Amino acid sequence: MASVSARSPDLGGGLQYHIRCKPGDVAPYVLLPGDPDRVPLISSFWDERREVARHREYTTHTGRYKGAPISATSTGIGGPAASIAVEELLRVGAGTLIRVGTTGAIQRDIRVGDLVIATGAVRLDGASQEYVMAEYPALAHFEVALALIEAAESLGARYHVGVVASTDTFYTGQSRPGFKGYQPSWSPSLMADLQAAGVLSFEMEAATVFTLASIYGARAGAVLAVLANRVTDEFVPEAGVEDAVRVANEAVRILHEWDALKGGKKHLYPSLLRELVCRQ
Repeated sequence: MASVSARSPDLGGGLQYHIRCKPGDVAPYVLLPGDPDRVPLISSFWDERREVARHREYTTHTGRYKGAPISATSTGIGGPAASIAVEELLRVGAGTLIRVGTTGAIQRDIRVGDLVIATGAVRLDGASQEYVMAEYPALAHFEVALALIEAAESLGARYHVGVVASTDTFYTGQSRPGFKGYQPSWSPSLMADLQAAGVLSFEMEAATVFTLASIYGARAGAVLAVLANRVTDEFVPEAGVEDAVRVANEAVRILHEWDALKGGKKHLYPSLLRELVCRQ
């Protein structure tokens, strides 16, 4: 293979080093599961689909869902891997990114199998800290959050809306004991502090995705399936995952429709939605 720039490792023709996608391979709307095996689950609901790339933890499918161009790219686990996916997807044409993942609830009233639609994330990750000061907020784009809520309502999914906490580790970073029961002094109190502040759940990528999207002027959101509740000590693998996938796919259809309605305007606002209702 010919030598490429170490500063910007493009493999030629815009082909990205990690995700192995180039301009034209990826739709403007991209769903971001962590697990590569969830990409074919997501695309199984589409009207058409093709596998674009498979390299390391990054698998990408592109197709159409109810007329909307759509892609799905897995990010792997955690902020560092997710940051690479976001960087390279934006380079090849993505503009809207929706994390479709799993989460562990820390509020008693959130049931296993419910969905969490994140409006923001506590930045307990390290990846976003390498982009901007800690005080910079990790916020979902309001249009994406609204589309996810609309989709959840239309599909009859049980959901909660609010702030999540994104960590870099699954064990001590989320108030779990590590190997041999190891736990630093701050770890047990972290969950209690977040609960008191009304944070809904732990997860591992949203803060990175939200922060980078905001910095680069893209839109981002997250819909998360609740696999566990740390208060009731319940854990059901894959609970709610299909609901999260359905909601994310439908949110892309909604955003595509809203974007066409905006007619060149930068932001959605209530009277535009009323206009859409009148047209229907």
